[in-house]
Amino acid sequence: MASLKALKIRINSVKSTQKITKAMKMVAAAKLRRAQEAAMAGRPYAERIESVVASLAARAGGEGASPLLAGTGKDQVHMLVVVTSERGLAGAFNTNIVRAARRKAEELEAAGKTVRFYTVGRKGRVIKRFYPTGVVADHDLSTMKVARFDEAKAIADDLLARYAAGEFDMAHLFYAKFQSALVQIPTTQQIIPVSVPTRDPKLAPTLSNDGDAAVEYEPSEEKILADLLPRNVAVQVFRALLENAASEQGSRMNAMDNATRNAGDMINRLSIQYNRTRQAAITTELVEIISGAEAL
Repeated sequence: MASLKALKIRINSVKSTQKITKAMKMVAAAKLRRAQEAAMAGRPYAERIESVVASLAARAGGEGASPLLAGTGKDQVHMLVVVTSERGLAGAFNTNIVRAARRKAEELEAAGKTVRFYTVGRKGRVIKRFYPTGVVADHDLSTMKVARFDEAKAIADDLLARYAAGEFDMAHLFYAKFQSALVQIPTTQQIIPVSVPTRDPKLAPTLSNDGDAAVEYEPSEEKILADLLPRNVAVQVFRALLENAASEQGSRMNAMDNATRNAGDMINRLSIQYNRTRQAAITTELVEIISGAEAL
């Protein structure tokens, strides 16, 4: 049985830890609001540029299309871009993203494909444990306090340069989509080449009698796509950074709340054990005093 002094030290230690976790929860809650607003504000733009690219691609597809749209003609080498955070203590936030990337990698390898990883954020480096030679690049986010578009553009430019050099055929982006403070959904998105969804005829733009779309573009669709396709990659990476920022704070707030409550439960259990040990010690001393008095 632990001594009274050891129990007292442990109770004080857990109380100190509880103060830290409670403070971290409050900080995460304060950051969550700003990060959530930024993520929500970025969604319409990211979704809109996807729809515009899809609309242009439907009209400008065919021979001579950009490699970012038509692809390389093969899908042997896949680049998995895993976006995580720089810091831990965020529950299963980073683990879920890495697990989704590993699951995708296993599916691709089972199909005979070559898999490579591009990690963004320090916590994504854990992939090296499972794929020691599979990580080709690691982008550091330690200097980024808030998600910035120039940081996303730097990542996108690096990916596009590697794609142009023939290092991979397809790229998939992994991040956590923020749904609420309690729910963050691991998300996979193909960003290179651009995935053009099948369009619903009911949602197609109104067509004129000669069969051409009512919307006309100036300059040509090909020139607009040449500018939009690289920017779309940067926008989708920026969206992943924004979603991750909100998801990280939500997950950390919940993790610290659980840690604070667990610390409180532990303090209660240790306090009960301390009181019982103290009572047992007092009873023993009383018995010794009474036994000594009777001996006299």
